[in-house]
Amino acid sequence: MPINTAGFGPYDIRGIYPETINQDLAYRIGRVFPELFKAKKIAVGRDIRLSGPTIFDALVRGLTESGCDVYDIGQCGTEMIYFTTGFKKFDGGIMITASHNPAEYNGMKFVRKDSKPIGPNSGLFDIRDAVEDDSRDWNFKKATGTVYRLDILHDYIKKILSYIDIKKLKPLKIVINTGNGAAGPIINELEKFLPLEIIKVHNNANGYFPNGVPNPLLQDARADTAKAVIKNHADCGIAFDGDFDRCFMFDERGNFIEGYYMVGFLAESFLRKNPGEKIIYDPRNIWNTIEVVTRHGGNPIICKSGHVYIKEKMRAENAIYGGEMSAHHYFRDFYYCDSGMIPWLLVLELLSQSGKKLSELLADRIEKYPVSGEINTKVDNMKKAKELMLKIEILYSNGGSVTKIDGISIEYPTWRFNLRGSSTEPYIRLNVESKGDKALMETKRDEILSIIRS
Repeated sequence: MPINTAGFGPYDIRGIYPETINQDLAYRIGRVFPELFKAKKIAVGRDIRLSGPTIFDALVRGLTESGCDVYDIGQCGTEMIYFTTGFKKFDGGIMITASHNPAEYNGMKFVRKDSKPIGPNSGLFDIRDAVEDDSRDWNFKKATGTVYRLDILHDYIKKILSYIDIKKLKPLKIVINTGNGAAGPIINELEKFLPLEIIKVHNNANGYFPNGVPNPLLQDARADTAKAVIKNHADCGIAFDGDFDRCFMFDERGNFIEGYYMVGFLAESFLRKNPGEKIIYDPRNIWNTIEVVTRHGGNPIICKSGHVYIKEKMRAENAIYGGEMSAHHYFRDFYYCDSGMIPWLLVLELLSQSGKKLSELLADRIEKYPVSGEINTKVDNMKKAKELMLKIEILYSNGGSVTKIDGISIEYPTWRFNLRGSSTEPYIRLNVESKGDKALMETKRDEILSIIRS
């Protein structure tokens, strides 16, 4: 099939197999990656998608024909590639995944040495340009590299568990929904070390996604977790996306907890043990995070949303933790990368020590800073999105403080909102929060949405 680079976005490659993501593209990526990043040893893994083995074979053929050695860690989650690349001091890592996209999608995420992200300003578009270059002699092969099978599970599990004191965990009952994604085998392994009763939902890896797309940001994807929490009288629920780089929490009543509140919760966890450290947060919702971090002696630092930007900011500031309301959580001692396995363990440690229910621990935060959650509106094209954002900026900037770190944020004394265009799809994303006034938040939410959707 012809080379199609439409799947290249600002953070990764993603598209439908085989129209956008296919063997030819994977092979060419394998051929150019070692050259662009001076890589001689690369970790490669894949999630549970049905096209994963085919993409893997083509990618590895390209890598080895460029003289690069490949360390195959098998089926895994994205964070395991981050960990392997850093832990083994490899020159780069490639994860074959389409994260939370539907089953017909696949893609790739890349890191270079030290697990540094490869994004728009650090080589991703160089890969795109190189694979489009038909003047290259794609038949020329260097000395063939070797493929090694690498079992990283033991070292990875040891690292994840190092973030908590297992002795402090109470024998809680928890629900874990892996969404038939890649997290199931990891939960099975962690279970051996934890004093927990785990009720597993959709735990078997299945690339057909028979129980729906594993993306708990979608309302429809939350029901099974919530029902299992209520039915089993569990202390909390946890749900993962397909490649488990994000985890989502539910309280003991089955209520979904916005990722925004978890940022403050985890920041508090780190600052209790490490006062004075820096915490990175994104601009979509901010007030709760700023208050919690400041109150616990930390230094809150804002950053444009997106994993590439957060990771770069964390390295620049040597921040101990960074969090996004989208449920990406980043850790300095995890090579400044995001993990979906570390956050829920930290939450269970806090829950065990508090003697309270999860809903009680978060109730005052939710009441003090009510939020709309991220609301997406599809637009005709990105030009239309920019026109709408400008219109709203003009309407609301009078009397409000405007910042443009990521899209536009306009702040008033008692409420604020962030409006941004998607980096990958023709969507406008709205977030609204207020200070202790849920009715005001809802009024402003509906008011701005009516302008966008009219």
